Amino acid sequence: MDLLEAIVNRKTANSKFADKKVSDEHIELLIKMSSHSPSHFNSQPWRFIAITDEAAIGNIAKIAGDSMVQLMNDGRFWKQYRKYFRFSEDEIEKTKDGIHIDHLPAVLKPFVRTIFSETGGKVMAKFKVPRILGNDEEKLVASSPLLFVICLTKEEYKKEELSGFYSVISMGAVIQTLWLVTTSLGMGMQFISTPGEIPGNWKSISDMLNIPGDFEMCAIFRMGYVDPAIKRPAIDWRSSQRKPIEELSFKNKWGTAIK
Repeated sequence: MDLLEAIVNRKTANSKFADKKVSDEHIELLIKMSSHSPSHFNSQPWRFIAITDEAAIGNIAKIAGDSMVQLMNDGRFWKQYRKYFRFSEDEIEKTKDGIHIDHLPAVLKPFVRTIFSETGGKVMAKFKVPRILGNDEEKLVASSPLLFVICLTKEEYKKEELSGFYSVISMGAVIQTLWLVTTSLGMGMQFISTPGEIPGNWKSISDMLNIPGDFEMCAIFRMGYVDPAIKRPAIDWRSSQRKPIEELSFKNKWGTAIK
């Protein structure tokens, strides 16, 4: 696949993957390409764990699903992310950002704005929205043939120092490399974010993976081969819109139009 085509076609995989193991050849390719990402002074602060063991994936899936339920039940999810929700084509076409919640059970559709709000806790509980999303999260992760973990060495990842900032930039380059390589291989990729928002759950996964004390687990992604025939989750969204370059950028100084 052409590089520019891969950049445009790259997207987060919200659905299940094909029932097919990721080949050793492709796992090695993902790691090799990631190792060619740029890093400050060629420090290569990353280490990777490719998880294919079904039991380990299942354990992480349960933690991810439980994390989703907990985040919704205590209100943190809504307070932090409500501003990104869009409920119509017109709304997302106007903002050109956020996620368009366009797929959910018919019984929920009349209440979608109430459900996805900070004040919708009782409605969410009535329709079991936290548990629906938690179950979907667990199923998606559990059915993934590959989890890809990125760790950073604490020798570089010092959060209050520039080296920490540089190492995060390097990790961002690794993640973009992974997204482009998976796209070119006919694979999908999704960030497993919910456990990271609950420190105890994140630590449980880190301990489960025997990550040593001089490294910090920073990101987990689920990966697998894409199958367009697979149904979308019970509650799902799209996020293909992009702001125009005139809104995103300037030429020579802030406020001067790029074209």
